[in-house]
Amino acid sequence: MRWFTPQTGESKNLELILDDPADFEPDTRYRYSNTNYLLIGRILDKLLGYSHHQYVYNEILAPLGLAHTHFTLDEVVLDDVVSGYWYGYEDDLRFLGGSMIATAQDVAIFLRALNDGSLLNDDEQAVYSSIYEYEHTGWVPGYYSIARYHEDIDTVVIQFVNTTGGDTWGTANIIGGKTTAIANIIYSRIVRILNKQ
Repeated sequence: MRWFTPQTGESKNLELILDDPADFEPDTRYRYSNTNYLLIGRILDKLLGYSHHQYVYNEILAPLGLAHTHFTLDEVVLDDVVSGYWYGYEDDLRFLGGSMIATAQDVAIFLRALNDGSLLNDDEQAVYSSIYEYEHTGWVPGYYSIARYHEDIDTVVIQFVNTTGGDTWGTANIIGGKTTAIANIIYSRIVRILNKQ
């Protein structure tokens, strides 16, 4: 059993958007937002009466055996976290962290469980499928990841990259720079190779 406490950094991040207008009306569009996950976490904390991190651990991580998925850098041995780099910047960016830390294997187990019905019941699966795709790309300075389930070949492909940045090509505005664009090209090639097998 693990016990979690809310992170003070989350409060500071929410203060950045407090009183800002929404980008669009509810139910009119969709756009990924880290801030929305912070808000959902706050709502869950209030409804549950305890940290949503504990809930996620009890209901998802522990049942799936995800022993290498963590919420903060404080929960891991820092030497076990791969260094992250920004093209042209010398310092290691691993201290910036993200909202969660996991191994590729844990991410693959989680994504497979979302797709094979072993994580959610039928009603939960219907709600989740109506609002979210079973895949994710993640970017923070120094890190880029792609996690997708490919139904046609019944395969989960995970790619973690520990370098981001660099000039983009021409007028292309690529989040994370040229290195994330190259990572996307490599990922597509890996999937093509798997499709041929």
